Amino acid sequence: MGYPSSSIVDNGDAYIVEGDVRFPKDMQVPDSKLSTEQKWTGSKLTAANALNVRIKVDASMTSMGAEITSAVNQWNTSGAAGLHVTVVTGASYDILIKDTNLGAGICGQGTFPSGGAAGNLIQINKAYIAGNSFAQRQRTITHEIGHNISIMHTNQSGGLLITGTPPTDAISLMNAGQCNSGATVLSPNDKVAVQWLYP
Repeated sequence: MGYPSSSIVDNGDAYIVEGDVRFPKDMQVPDSKLSTEQKWTGSKLTAANALNVRIKVDASMTSMGAEITSAVNQWNTSGAAGLHVTVVTGASYDILIKDTNLGAGICGQGTFPSGGAAGNLIQINKAYIAGNSFAQRQRTITHEIGHNISIMHTNQSGGLLITGTPPTDAISLMNAGQCNSGATVLSPNDKVAVQWLYP
């Protein structure tokens, strides 16, 4: 997908790329090319799956319920008519969000979609981000949900260009390397990207 080998770490059952993206080793990886701008993986959710993205909150994350609700709301109010995300409590879900000690410097990790389904796991380094503001904690969660629905880092290489987005976007919430310092709301171009993916 265009990532340099120096940014890929073998983590047992998955590869971790750019610190916050999980690639399960059994994932279907689409062909992709290098670019910088709002980008996607080349593998998106089916229309039916995109309209019913169900996130289950593990007990380890219930103390950040308000941040998760705020993150879900950002995607639901992005103007993408073909995308709807909900928090569920039952046994059936698409994405599990849980607390995981990812070490210093990593706020969270998302998983790209595969086979038409959302990436199935978001890991949040809850202790590491606990001291961040509410806005920055929800930013981390919003950013990782973006990965799980196919949106890649705006400011790094890899992925397929999303038509209608500019060469750079300093205020993109999907920029990498901005834990506790990045945009806390989706930029206009982030919204163009998700609207393009899920019209």
